[in-house]
Amino acid sequence: MTMRIAIAGAGNVGRSIAQELIGNGHEVMLIERQPRQLCPERVPEAQWVLADACELSSLEEADVASCDVVVAATGDDKANLVVSLLAKTEFAVGRVVARVNRAENEWLFTEQWGVDVSVSKPRLMAALVEEAVTVGDLVRLMTFRQGEANLVEITLPKNAPYEGKPLRAVPMPRDAALVAILRGKRVLVPTPDDPLEAGDELIFVCTSEVEEQIRAVVLGPSAAEA
Repeated sequence: MTMRIAIAGAGNVGRSIAQELIGNGHEVMLIERQPRQLCPERVPEAQWVLADACELSSLEEADVASCDVVVAATGDDKANLVVSLLAKTEFAVGRVVARVNRAENEWLFTEQWGVDVSVSKPRLMAALVEEAVTVGDLVRLMTFRQGEANLVEITLPKNAPYEGKPLRAVPMPRDAALVAILRGKRVLVPTPDDPLEAGDELIFVCTSEVEEQIRAVVLGPSAAEA
């Protein structure tokens, strides 16, 4: 499905997001308030708008109400919060994604400010570091829906309780789904007959409340407690 997406902020981050989305077949509008950042030749397929996305009148003129998604991607957290709030409350945009520049501001990017999904670069980089070096523990990669659901990863160590056993034998907690298995260079869609192997990276979507249960099931109660 082709979506119409507005991106506030046409710096390096905004342009990169725009190029990726256009490559996936979506219609993208870049809104930028600084003339020196207005570079249509860098993303010629996008619609470029010179305006302040924190101004209600600017968003009205850009017809943000017709957008399926708004991305607040400026380098200013205050601006991203204002854009998110206006997009959600004034234009009823279905999905608002906001960039968090400073980790100490992350707590503000919630549903109360119109944010459906916040992307914190410091948190994401820390998660990727942990994911790359951690075996035998649960790493939270991303949070969805104002913290209601998380994307988490566990790399299966040797001698784990269900190593070598099919997935149907694994008692999966409620409100948790194994969505992918990364095995070497392969990405496997899990099926009940797939056996687990040491070194598998197990990717789950789950609520925060069941993360400890997933850890206990995959690693064993004693390992989880440790």
